[in-house]
Amino acid sequence: MQFVVGKGGVGRTTVAAATAVALARRGSRVLVVSLDQAHSLATVFAGAPACRGDADAVAAVTDRIDLLELDTLTLLERRLTTLAALVPRGGDHDHESPLTLPDAQELTGLPGAQELLALGEVTRLVDSGEWDAVLVDCPATADALRLLAVPEMFADYLERIWPMHRRALVGPAAAQWQLVAALLVDRLVAATVPIRQLLGDHTRAGVRLVVGTGAVALAEARLTVTGLALLGLRLDEVLANGLVPQYDVDGELGAGPEHPALRRARRRRAAQDAGLAALRADLGAVPLRTADEHAVEPVGLAELEVLAAALFPAQAAPLPDRGSAPSREHTVALESGSGLESLYAMRVPLPLADPTGLTLGRVEDDLVVGAAGLRRRIRLASVLRRCTTVGADFEGDDLVVRFRPDPQVWPQ
Repeated sequence: MQFVVGKGGVGRTTVAAATAVALARRGSRVLVVSLDQAHSLATVFAGAPACRGDADAVAAVTDRIDLLELDTLTLLERRLTTLAALVPRGGDHDHESPLTLPDAQELTGLPGAQELLALGEVTRLVDSGEWDAVLVDCPATADALRLLAVPEMFADYLERIWPMHRRALVGPAAAQWQLVAALLVDRLVAATVPIRQLLGDHTRAGVRLVVGTGAVALAEARLTVTGLALLGLRLDEVLANGLVPQYDVDGELGAGPEHPALRRARRRRAAQDAGLAALRADLGAVPLRTADEHAVEPVGLAELEVLAAALFPAQAAPLPDRGSAPSREHTVALESGSGLESLYAMRVPLPLADPTGLTLGRVEDDLVVGAAGLRRRIRLASVLRRCTTVGADFEGDDLVVRFRPDPQVWPQ
């Protein structure tokens, strides 16, 4: 599967649709899911049947392409109704429940609730095996990064508020509401497991980042690359959309090379090429694909076919080989010494990170890393939990944090 991420207006939905068309042309069965609540997926396919709702609303636009505009609020309302049935109402003084669940309409802005349910639904669709590929049209970049961060954050905070070992102490003699509360928390934590497994499996899931070609758009692209790495997600490729087409010497406007419109077009294209060359150098092994502006907006299957052929010619695969080596997560290694003189290095991949915007903290057994407007708690390896942090710096694309044993807790 692939998440398609990008700033609003860069053609994210169109690229997701064209990718689906390219995959279908190669014989794959494809599902395209929109998680952007300002849905435009069906509009891009022009004439597609109604496909808004939960998984039951999946609709076929061709014999190989299915669409779903996921209505996360409706999904939240249905799940809340199910949970409400588990909460005891009234009873005697010892078993009366202090738990109350708000009406579904009140939960519209509950942080993380809709996002978690949306990703859970997508994971279930992926795991069904009904489709060869699932493409997810995400909301705009900042919201998409928050969306992809929710499962780990949600599970982490639930475990810290009420850890599993404490929930296990709630025995049969406890009040009914305590039993129900423990059950609800267990279910919520368990619900994040398949989502986190999917997002963390780089052989199954990745991200295509669609970006504009201006200086501001490319600066945002760099932040997004860093954010995706911090979340531990695989970046499949960056697609720069909307390049000014290269004009020949006479130009498509039927004017000479000194025509003002052609001079502006060439100047703009030169600036785009320079910005993309710098980004390509920074991306290293991550592919950078480009797409020219189209004279006609790619709406409808016919125009999407044209765009798909331009984006993915015969020799270009619409999706990467998922069997290739996965992106690196953080690693720990002994750099030097032994015993109390040991020096350990923890490497966290953070490509294109701005050192001035980096934050680091230590909370219990976790390292808290902040970059690109995101923050992630990374559980330290057992050996590092008995160490103190002695420094951090960047080496290439890696943040390297170094540790030395704490004499007070280090085994002698």
